[in-house]
Amino acid sequence: MLLHIQDLFSADEVSRIREALEQAEWADGKLTAGYQSAKSKHNQQLEEGHPLAKEIGGALLQRLWRHPQFISAALPLKVYPPLFNRYSDGGAFGYHIDNAIRPIKGSPEQVRTDISATLFLSDPDSYDGGELVIQDTFGTHRVKLPAGELVIYPASSLHRVEPVTRGVRLASFFWIQSMVREDSQRALLFEMDQAIQSLTRDVPEHPALLQLTGSYHNLLRRWADT
Repeated sequence: MLLHIQDLFSADEVSRIREALEQAEWADGKLTAGYQSAKSKHNQQLEEGHPLAKEIGGALLQRLWRHPQFISAALPLKVYPPLFNRYSDGGAFGYHIDNAIRPIKGSPEQVRTDISATLFLSDPDSYDGGELVIQDTFGTHRVKLPAGELVIYPASSLHRVEPVTRGVRLASFFWIQSMVREDSQRALLFEMDQAIQSLTRDVPEHPALLQLTGSYHNLLRRWADT
């Protein structure tokens, strides 16, 4: 399931984030790539644990944990601390699949990467190229969102970032370990939850709501791994 989540940060907030990131020191993005991915990764990245990454990443996660659509779609159990990257001057990242397990730096904890997430931080008119291209069973999706908006998609998807031929593309990226590891099951639960919310608004006293809500929770109980 590919899902676009809008307006996590306002235009003013994103502008301040970009200003801070533009003053930061960037390292070679290959430092956090796997052996195969490093061959096709050409970008810059804030070092893991960088104070600025912790500050902005913490604010991002606070927003997400309070975002009903994100919670409904991802059913998050763990979230890998957000990382930040920078593409310019032809920088790109060829087709790859994200590593299945990501150890959190400086911690014994690990995150199974069920879901990948990218938060766009640059105005799409300020750079050429830089589309996130995702392949799944329904075809190829090209994603280039307004600044402050997020896309989530299965981490098992083959994906790439197109070369940035003008300007600078700033983004945050991270991974989610879901309580429900199968994407098809998460998609079904998300559709059910959205239907329940719609019926609750429109016909809150309808007796079928109780049955539908019970079915949702029984499926979640069967599939969840916590």
